[in-house]
Amino acid sequence: MDHPINVLITGAGAPGGPGILQALRSAANIKLLAADADPLAAGRFLGEPFIQIPPANDPSFVDAVLQQCIKHQIQIVFPLVTKELLPLAMAKEKFKVQGIQVLVSDSKPLEIANNKARLLEHIKQAGIPCPAFQVARSAEELKSACESLGYPQQPVVMKPASANGSRGIRILDNHKNRFELLFNEKPNGLFRRLEEILPLLNGNEIPELVVMEFLPGDEYSVDTLMKNGEVQLIIPRKRIKLSAGISIKGIIEKNEAVIEYCRCILSSLDLNGPIGIQVKADRTGAFKLLEINPRIQGTSVAALGAGVNLPLLAVQQAMGIPLPHPIHIKWGIGFVRYYEEGFFNSGELNK
Repeated sequence: MDHPINVLITGAGAPGGPGILQALRSAANIKLLAADADPLAAGRFLGEPFIQIPPANDPSFVDAVLQQCIKHQIQIVFPLVTKELLPLAMAKEKFKVQGIQVLVSDSKPLEIANNKARLLEHIKQAGIPCPAFQVARSAEELKSACESLGYPQQPVVMKPASANGSRGIRILDNHKNRFELLFNEKPNGLFRRLEEILPLLNGNEIPELVVMEFLPGDEYSVDTLMKNGEVQLIIPRKRIKLSAGISIKGIIEKNEAVIEYCRCILSSLDLNGPIGIQVKADRTGAFKLLEINPRIQGTSVAALGAGVNLPLLAVQQAMGIPLPHPIHIKWGIGFVRYYEEGFFNSGELNK
């Protein structure tokens, strides 16, 4: 890696944005440009050049990013925001003719991986174990799906088929102690009864929902690197403590059952680049899929403690630089995450 590589990181204000920027900064020949729709994105204040771009749902998003790439001679676009993935995937050729690579899978497998209902149906048809699930598009179908999965005797999980960041996820549990939730747990809306949810849906158009069995066992976030459908790297992280769905304590663990399960799932999808997978054990201890994040996961930088710089490996792979072989991983390394402040002169923001 002798020549400078210009990399645009979108989603610099995402929870994992600052960590990924810092991981890439460790390579002397990588020049970073941070981008976000939020002018106060945390990644703006880490010392890298920053540009504001439109949000992913803005019709000008792709062209605005492309023009900035041309202006700043960007070679790699590294998106961190789920909603940006499909627009960028569909425009990859527009970037390619300008000599710019976008670290995103092709749109067809991406549309499967990014939709929880289509993904579960895909792996079910592939003969890969998956949670019991049903799809609901109305309040009546939600009620029927919950009951068929054992509610109220058994808890079930509902989540939008297309969403990210734990938005819309609820555990429907009729036996959860509401007194304990009120006085002994921090406020959150994760646990609900179906009877509390149904009135909220009346008169509203609801998104397609996945209703699935509740998996009570150990949970793992799995960081992987794919190259045109081929598995290059799988690193499981056992999740010990979460905050708003994000791992804040965990262990890099060589769990062979998780690794092989994820390998089966990945081998059925023609994905490319860094891909995140969430799995959890059922009542028998068998691991089953929760979801795929078809992008780099924010907490992937935890693998730095195990000797693996996944953001850097992803950029190297995109540039055609051979990956180390073998990749040595220090298994058993634990990590904790914490908040850190960035400071700025408010008078400088509009200059």
